[in-house]
Amino acid sequence: MSVSGLGLPVEIRLTPGQQADVTHAEPLLGGYSPAAVIADKAYDSDPLVKTIEAKGAAAVIPPKVNRKQPRNFDKYLYKVRNLVERFINRIKQYRRVATRYEKTSRNFLAFIQVASVMVLLQ
Repeated sequence: MSVSGLGLPVEIRLTPGQQADVTHAEPLLGGYSPAAVIADKAYDSDPLVKTIEAKGAAAVIPPKVNRKQPRNFDKYLYKVRNLVERFINRIKQYRRVATRYEKTSRNFLAFIQVASVMVLLQ
């Protein structure tokens, strides 16, 4: 899931729970050209950072603890990452999304999209 600087949804993709988050990061960047990409430690990988920097954006991703050569990142800009967490909290106010009543991923994604539209309309 990616959100804009205002905390509004830009792109939503449903992924399997057993796959790593970092494997789905490049498709989320898609055709966008952001000034900065802010993500948590799960997205700390050299190929992703190179892709982000190739787009001309700053990679604001804290390094994992087990990294042999830690990268520097903007700690103040990293605090903006809470916009994603706030958006997730807002769509989880809709019970169908929070409890995942839907069995199929197609229907669950549809309800996430409906909840996102409701957030946009507020």
